Amino acid sequence: MALDAAQRRALLRDPAGWIASGLGSGLSPVAPGTVGSAAALLPWLALRELPWPLVLALIAAVFVLGVRVCDRVAARLGSADPGCIVIDEFVGQWLALLPLLLWPRPSAVLWTGVGFALFRAFDVLKPWPARSLEALPGGWGIVADDVAAGVYAHLALRVALLLLPQA
Repeated sequence: MALDAAQRRALLRDPAGWIASGLGSGLSPVAPGTVGSAAALLPWLALRELPWPLVLALIAAVFVLGVRVCDRVAARLGSADPGCIVIDEFVGQWLALLPLLLWPRPSAVLWTGVGFALFRAFDVLKPWPARSLEALPGGWGIVADDVAAGVYAHLALRVALLLLPQA
């Protein structure tokens, strides 16, 4: 669903719109989910400096906030899951990258890229139960499928880190 100029302005006038759109990254005319996932890497640079339990608590807080703002913005736009909503990508991307806090690597940029690619792949493919989670009502359905994709990417990244211990 492409937003017209009036919808974009209304979205950006509302704090819920700013949050749901990933500070505007979801307004990209091309691949807003990928742009939102890439935008999630910027706050990740700060998050990765924190202890992992605190990062997990912050992810949980953004999840709860995300459900609420996605509910509000989707209802306002009259769409079940508007493409401009990308706060769910932030949550999923951060879940995917959590193993990097447990197994730091000298090539952190490379591994962050691997985590990014894994999350995008699982978010697009939506293996079970991710696709069925989209049917949850409102903001729950918007965010839950990306949480599932983030968990799959998290597990795949853990396996990769275990199989390539020196990389």
